[in-house]
Amino acid sequence: MICPYCQANDDKVIDSRASDGGKVIRRRRECNACEKRFTTYERVEQSTRLLVIKKDGTREPFDREKTSQSIHMACGKRKIPADQLTRMIDEIEEELHRQFDREVDARVIGERVMVRLKDTDEVAYIRFASEYYQFRNVDDISRQIDELNARIKDVKNQQSLFKES
Repeated sequence: MICPYCQANDDKVIDSRASDGGKVIRRRRECNACEKRFTTYERVEQSTRLLVIKKDGTREPFDREKTSQSIHMACGKRKIPADQLTRMIDEIEEELHRQFDREVDARVIGERVMVRLKDTDEVAYIRFASEYYQFRNVDDISRQIDELNARIKDVKNQQSLFKES
């Protein structure tokens, strides 16, 4: 590891811990040159690379960072904890690797993101859906909002029925 302080390539590992269910290894290191300490994280790489089939038929490797960026853009300035977003991204990635051996349609990834955003934050969902569905006018957005409102009303009705019984 290259020291972030002095750029020396001579360090020792002081402590290692598994985190995030063993998927990430956190290592505490000390530079032998300047004796400053720093932390590194290692993520286990999937042995098989998942390819994403785009709308135009081209294929490219699954990029967790692209999914993360689109979710963070949709959730911008919303009060959603960062750890909740990270967990959401982890769940989507794990689900895709578990359910698809080699290839997954980009549409499937977008739908998985929307399902989670719909349950997390309606505004973030509408933001993401507006890009995903390429809304052409206000009527398209209005239809999505009407669907959300109907869903919220159903959930509230079910909750009130549950409380009564």
